[in-house]
Amino acid sequence: MASQTYKLFCMGNPLLDVQVTNGEELLKKYGLKANDAILAEEKQMPIYDELVKNYKVTYVAGGASQNAARGAAYVLPANSVVYTGCVGDDELAEQLRAANKLAGLREVYQVKAGEKTGACAVVLTGHDRSLVTTLRAAEKFDLSHLASPTVAPLVDAAEVFYVEGFFLTHGTDAVLELSKKSSTLSKVFALNLSAPFIAQFFSTQLQSVLPFCDIIIANESEAEAYAIAIGLPDKTDLAAVARAIAISPKANASRPRVVIFTHGAESTVMVTSAEPNSPKVFKVTPIPSEQIVDTNGAGDAFAGGFLGAFVAGKSLDQCVEIGHKMGAMCVQLVGPQFPFPKVPLL
Repeated sequence: MASQTYKLFCMGNPLLDVQVTNGEELLKKYGLKANDAILAEEKQMPIYDELVKNYKVTYVAGGASQNAARGAAYVLPANSVVYTGCVGDDELAEQLRAANKLAGLREVYQVKAGEKTGACAVVLTGHDRSLVTTLRAAEKFDLSHLASPTVAPLVDAAEVFYVEGFFLTHGTDAVLELSKKSSTLSKVFALNLSAPFIAQFFSTQLQSVLPFCDIIIANESEAEAYAIAIGLPDKTDLAAVARAIAISPKANASRPRVVIFTHGAESTVMVTSAEPNSPKVFKVTPIPSEQIVDTNGAGDAFAGGFLGAFVAGKSLDQCVEIGHKMGAMCVQLVGPQFPFPKVPLL
């Protein structure tokens, strides 16, 4: 197993999603927004026990980058994707391992003895989802894990790297380690902005990593938060915001930067630094409302499909279209999951 290498290396916060429906009262009680993602503050900490006590709970393997990694593994042949992050030595971690094994995703977790694996309360209201995360072990990831005998050869052999923006809340040193190495070796480093609060409150960390990023993926609310953070005049013009990111300083100037903004059922926008004034717009085939089960993980599914197609050598246009297909399959299932047996997409 030690000699096995993987083209795509993903890093993020491994979480178990604790998902409930009809959560309108929870939004009011805990001061949550219907389509948002936050780190739990002290006032929100009781939500995890309340969900289990008062609601019908569905447990789903989560964590943004881990979801995307499973999505990419779904698209690609076996032994194509590896994922790392930090978990506790508990039953939650075992549930994550089982989900990854089913998806054909190899994990090389750092395990913190005596710690609890991170969890995410997923409060569904209609087609919206509100995510409330307690990182627990996930935020105790050590930079040294990337240099460990198990992980270092996987980093060296990878061709594409993917990291969630959420990791910038605690692990910027590890993100910089991977992104700088990728840039120096002319490999591909992809970053997802993940949530509006990353651009709002972790702008310094984000800006430190951006010069080493080749691919940026975000949704419309994350794009708007970024535009506000850097003072762009038109904060809702997705093509303009994508252009601003695409042409921002880049360490490896020989590789154009690609910026992709999804917008739910609205069109996806893509801008590259090679053609910053020629945005591409991709229509999304809408899913009938009655077929939508929930939207938790849809953005991660898009990212996974895009990355899987990218690693397989598809064109950027094809990568977006496969991302759309993965997102469409995801919203018709509970949580960030995909249909089995696999639907061939490449």
